[in-house]
Amino acid sequence: MSLKKKAAISLVWTFSQQFGNQLIGFIISIILARILLPEEFGLIGMIAVFIALGNALVHGGMSKSLIRSKEVNELDYSSVFYFNLIVSIGIYIILYFAAYPISRFYDRPILVEILQLYCLTFIIAGFSLVPLAQLTRNMDFKTQSLIALPSAIVGGFVGVILAMNGFGVWSLVWSHITTNLSNTLMVMVMVGWIPVLKFDRNKLKVHLNFGYRLTLSEILDRIFKNIYLIAIGKYFSAAQLGFYTRAETMNQLPVQNISRAFDRVTFPLFTKIQDDNIRLKDIYKRLMKMVVFIVTPVLLVLAILAEPVFRFLFTEKWLPAVPYFQILCVTGMILPLHTYNLGILNVKGRSDLFLRLEVIKKIIIVIILAITIPLGIFPILYGQVCASILIYFINAHYTGKFINYPASEQLKDITPIVGLSIFTGLVVYWIDTSFFKTEMSDIFRLILGIGLGAIIYLLLAKLFNYKSLEELIKLLKDR
Repeated sequence: MSLKKKAAISLVWTFSQQFGNQLIGFIISIILARILLPEEFGLIGMIAVFIALGNALVHGGMSKSLIRSKEVNELDYSSVFYFNLIVSIGIYIILYFAAYPISRFYDRPILVEILQLYCLTFIIAGFSLVPLAQLTRNMDFKTQSLIALPSAIVGGFVGVILAMNGFGVWSLVWSHITTNLSNTLMVMVMVGWIPVLKFDRNKLKVHLNFGYRLTLSEILDRIFKNIYLIAIGKYFSAAQLGFYTRAETMNQLPVQNISRAFDRVTFPLFTKIQDDNIRLKDIYKRLMKMVVFIVTPVLLVLAILAEPVFRFLFTEKWLPAVPYFQILCVTGMILPLHTYNLGILNVKGRSDLFLRLEVIKKIIIVIILAITIPLGIFPILYGQVCASILIYFINAHYTGKFINYPASEQLKDITPIVGLSIFTGLVVYWIDTSFFKTEMSDIFRLILGIGLGAIIYLLLAKLFNYKSLEELIKLLKDR
């Protein structure tokens, strides 16, 4: 099977997993948001950075090292497996005892038990990382889909049942644990891989040399992605943190579905052509434009219709999250650009530059956050947008250097797509405020607004012969 055909099939299965997972998760989150209070989601938001840190250390960069290595054998897999498992147990022990000072930092005693239970997923995940890396290396996303979707259903079902029976924040904790446990058990059964009883320090050293920089970069990234949760959780109420996490979750929904689905396929795909810069640039450019073509109009239309969206899905109690979501949509539109520019560094094996860039970017985030915290929640959000824009240009610098695709050329390529998205959004806004807002219920406003936006956008894209639309249609036909 050709690389192109294999990539197309992988994309279809990856999208199936992403959309299936997100659809299940979205439905579950709607039910839970209607039952639980914003404050209870805020409690999970307070520990999010510590969970993210643990995941960064557990997952590390060695999985990516296994995926990108041209040749690996059972000794590589087993050595990484045992190391990851030991690290997973160690991280759990550290966070188990760290739960006490963390709860004092937020002045929330309940966080001790929440964190100690939630972190069990680190040990659970340690058993599945290497088998999942094997599946990704082989671009077997069909099996991953058949594992992930049932796990999400089981975990979601447990969470809803517990929430309906008054378990409050614990329903979120047990839902997460059940999902991870189901996923790991299915991975072990369906992949059927058993590590050999051997450990090779030299093999491990090879993967550590590549992976430790990515791990440090990931740690920095997780800290600073969640630094807003720390700041809001410390200086504002749990309810405001709950509104922020809900807005950020909604903002990430289309990005996770689309951008990350492409990213999972493109990393192993790019590694196969990592030495062919001309081909690498061509595929990179087409994929980036395709993702922007999908993500940008979706986020713009959702931002315009945010009030009926939140009221219809989550009820009136979540309406304070609407302006948060509308501001954060800008960062969601930029995120695919971050992802692909950083991906080039990983493909080229330049984890040293990846780490250096992460340090520079995090300094920028800290400075902007320190300036905006005393000014209130909305200046913090606007500062987050400004930081995202600045960081894009930093990320794009080395893409220009390695594959001759600088930020100026990238922006030139996506400007027509962004312009078409803005025009579509303005039309939807005008029609909604002029005809729909006072005359129709939320559900009809959403159906008509989203439907009208999709028709306008796709018709204009076809009229102006946008290549991204043609390539998307071809991809779907070739599935």
